[in-house]
Amino acid sequence: MISVLLVDDQALLRMGFRLILETEPDIEVAGEAADGAAGVTMASALHPDVVLMDVRMPGMDGIAATAAITAADPDRKIIILTTFDLDEYVFAGLKAGASGFLLKDAPPADLITAIRSVASGDAVLAPAATRRLIHQFTALLPDPGRQQDRDAILDKLTDREQTVFAQLAAGRSNREIAADLYLSEGTVKVHVGRILAKLGLRDRVQAVVLAYESGLITPGS
Repeated sequence: MISVLLVDDQALLRMGFRLILETEPDIEVAGEAADGAAGVTMASALHPDVVLMDVRMPGMDGIAATAAITAADPDRKIIILTTFDLDEYVFAGLKAGASGFLLKDAPPADLITAIRSVASGDAVLAPAATRRLIHQFTALLPDPGRQQDRDAILDKLTDREQTVFAQLAAGRSNREIAADLYLSEGTVKVHVGRILAKLGLRDRVQAVVLAYESGLITPGS
């Protein structure tokens, strides 16, 4: 059973999410919080598998709450809820430790799929969404030390892993990487797993963020 914590300041939205999720036999709503501070407290007390986190809330917002929750428990899975496809806070949320983002008006089936995916260890950012998001906001990132960071990252990886990482960081799916490199999807999955382990990353979303921050990948490349 996947336990979910709902964190949103709008009671009607929380009610809507609860009604959707409670129809699924493998998902249960562990609790609800109306602001970020309450979300942090309840995440610590309830240990939910997945947290659905709104961004814009009074007091502690969703970014700060996400950072606090993942700092206390790096394995906690958080999905950022946003109103707009390229919300200015989404990238900050991913940097804070979220496993992806989802539009608030996404179809119920997408919400359920996202929760199951994140609970199983995957990210919920589609490759196209990853590219749009990173291209929009990476220009805001600081530049000093990028070359050194890039070299330090590449030194940890084999030549093949570097090739896979570059494609992974560009937002490509395992299927796309496999087709381009003439590998099986299973082999690509193994490479991705090793890359994440060597770089101390939780999922492919964090890999994308790291690649752009270090300068390994640049917008439009």
